[in-house]
Parts: sequence; C-alpha cells; structure tokens
Amino acid sequence: MKQHEESLAAIRQILNSDANTESKLTQIVSMVNSNYPKCIWVGFYFMNHETQMLHLGPYIGTTTEHTIIPFGKGICGQVAVSGETYVADNVQEESNYIACSLGVQAEIVVPIYDKEVLVAQLDIDSNTLSAFTDVDRMFLEEVCREIGNTIGNEMHLPSFVAQERSNSV
Repeated sequence: MKQHEESLAAIRQILNSDANTESKLTQIVSMVNSNYPKCIWVGFYFMNHETQMLHLGPYIGTTTEHTIIPFGKGICGQVAVSGETYVADNVQEESNYIACSLGVQAEIVVPIYDKEVLVAQLDIDSNTLSAFTDVDRMFLEEVCREIGNTIGNEMHLPSFVAQERSNSV
C-alpha cells in the first residue's frame, strides 16, 4: 500500500533525525494518528521489567488515568506478558479489557523490541468495531520493528522515564 510505504519512509526519517527520543516518538504518534482517522488514541507504553509495570509515554488523544499498568492487566498488560501483537476487534468482548474511554470499540497493541528485549509497545484505540485489518497489523508491526531497531536501546526503563508517575490502574 503506497500510503504505508510513504509513512514508513517518513518514520525512518524521524527515527534517524537528531531529535531526542521523546520527540521522535511524539512525532510518530502524531503520524500514526493522522494515518488512521478511526483512531481516537495512539500512544506508547514502556516496560519496566523490575517492577512488572508499563509506564505511559508520548501519546495523542484523551487524557488517560492509566499511566501505569501492571503486566498482565488489560490488553497492554497482556501484551507485556505474551510479547505478541494483539488485535481486539470488539473490546467489549475482551475479559481483560481496561476501559480507557467509553468510545473505544477496537484496539491493537504492538510490541517493540530492542534486540530480544521487549522495551515498549504501541497502543492504538479506535471508535470503530474491527478497525484494524491484517494490512494495518503488518504495517504497525513494521513500524515497531523500525523503532526497536533504530532507537530501542534508548527506550529501556527505568532510565527513559525521569520520574515515576503516581497514577496506576
């Protein structure tokens, strides 16, 4: 798909720029959000393997109270444990779903690896049922591979997060 190829090229440019890691991720969140009009929230969560917690990073969308999520809780926590992409076509049918917004209908969470270490994940919410196709999943997995291969070594916690956030699920 031409749009995905162009977006991936732009993301590679961002990743190889002189901007700091947070700025790069903020730009990527914005780009992904603009590519998916059905999205209502796009953001990164960072893994803290010591505490078994996910920490919210750059995002775009409604403010969330879920700034810290335990491994295993919710779809993001589930991906923290499995290390595999998860697509929820209808979040209401998910027994492990943590409601972030009443408008969320579907969600995709894609892991980001630095070599073989799971360091973060990309979380995207949509207000449309079955919003994410296999093509979307493959594109987002490629985006996350690029992120991991280029700046994954800069995304390890606790060094990435300057201070702990007090809100947790």
